[in-house]
Amino acid sequence: MKKNCAFALTLLLATASVIAQQQKKNSLPDNAAIRYLSGSFAVYDKLQKQIWSNPELGFLEVQSANALQSHLRENGFTVTSGVAGIPTAFVATYGEGSPVIGILAEYDALPGLSQDTVPFKKALVEGGSGHGCGHNTFGAGSVAGAVAIKQWLSENRSRGTIKLFGTPAEEGGGGKVFLVRDGVFNGVDVILDWHPGVANAVSVGSGTAIQMIDYTFRGVAAHAAGNPDKGRSALDGVEAMNYMVNLLREHVPASSRIHYVIANGGEAPNVVPDYAKVSYYIRSPQRDILHSLVEWVGQAAEGAAKGTQTAVTADTVSGFYELLHNRRLAELVQQNLQRVGGVHYDERERTFALEIVKGLNLSDAILQSASSVAPLEEEAPLQGGTSTDVGDVSWNVPTVSFNAAVFIPGSAGHSWQNVASAGTTIGTKALLNAARVFALSAIDLYRNPKLVAEAKAEFEKRRGADFKYRALLGNRPPALDYRVK
Repeated sequence: MKKNCAFALTLLLATASVIAQQQKKNSLPDNAAIRYLSGSFAVYDKLQKQIWSNPELGFLEVQSANALQSHLRENGFTVTSGVAGIPTAFVATYGEGSPVIGILAEYDALPGLSQDTVPFKKALVEGGSGHGCGHNTFGAGSVAGAVAIKQWLSENRSRGTIKLFGTPAEEGGGGKVFLVRDGVFNGVDVILDWHPGVANAVSVGSGTAIQMIDYTFRGVAAHAAGNPDKGRSALDGVEAMNYMVNLLREHVPASSRIHYVIANGGEAPNVVPDYAKVSYYIRSPQRDILHSLVEWVGQAAEGAAKGTQTAVTADTVSGFYELLHNRRLAELVQQNLQRVGGVHYDERERTFALEIVKGLNLSDAILQSASSVAPLEEEAPLQGGTSTDVGDVSWNVPTVSFNAAVFIPGSAGHSWQNVASAGTTIGTKALLNAARVFALSAIDLYRNPKLVAEAKAEFEKRRGADFKYRALLGNRPPALDYRVK
């Protein structure tokens, strides 16, 4: 018995030694950035929940932008507000010289997604807004990363600049596009980006290029019963256009996406509508295909107007490029994401997560993806999918993006489940992980200029020597009222 106990003890000690060695191997460095983040949970828990509690829509994020700017000023950053003609856009800068590392921050919410931090559907304000894309954690996490990098630059008296770009209205307004168009990113060597997700992984998909276009039809009002022959229905124009677009879906590439809502269809059934508007999102992973789709949809609008004897105008509200990835930067961030690891739930958080998973009729095992880090995948052509204004940035500065598990695995994008999770300590843990990845990656880039040079060389090769940036939204000013009803 003693012999068996001794053997068991020896095995236990050996196992503990292996675990200790592995933990030491994977442990984070003891530097000013990591120490700062390790001691700042309460600070960023408060900041992200402040933004979560006051969800503001695109270009209207006054209090959210002010909160982030105030925190950056308090931590020694010089802040320029109202850049590119957008009141809620800003750039915060610390340091001097090269390399110049940029971090993106978003903070806009989504309409109609008000939700409490409970594992069942419960709106805080019926019909109100909510952070269904987790941009409350996005903004706070990016700011945390920038401040942590500042701490390292200051303590080490290292040469280099960190810039935090406050970019409003990612959800449809395309704030970053206006910043790119106005040269706000000029002189930046590398952009680090992240986004809340259901797992921890470096992004490798291209996403889709998109144009968001409002088609407005105008006709002639008349009494719908008394003298309808005198009227020309703008709503007929909208419906005829939608019918033709739905027919053309059969003949477009499978990776394309076209979706719409009728934003205004008239005021009363007994009045022939003289005004109607339909809002379209047209997407493709390839910009040349997107251009042809936009032209085709425009022809459907013109044909609908002719056939209904109405008039139509098109207004491009926004448009984004597809993402241009950078493998060298992806490898760097993957290495640091693995060092940081995933999100580990405490007992209360796990109970919350299990309730969400149960409501989605999924297995508990899916929660493992929150605490683990996915391997770096090979890039592959995307078959449809989402769009982001980070795409325009990525065609102008070498850019890398990754996800951190703010949301409960299995949750759908833009869902009440996401709003609920983002406003909890789960969201705070994830955003601090993102900040740690930013800090470690920026420090690597500051210490090793060769990494920056390699990323730039790959960037130039991928986009091509003849590339010239032209914004897909043309010269229009920011649609600052696109969320105003």
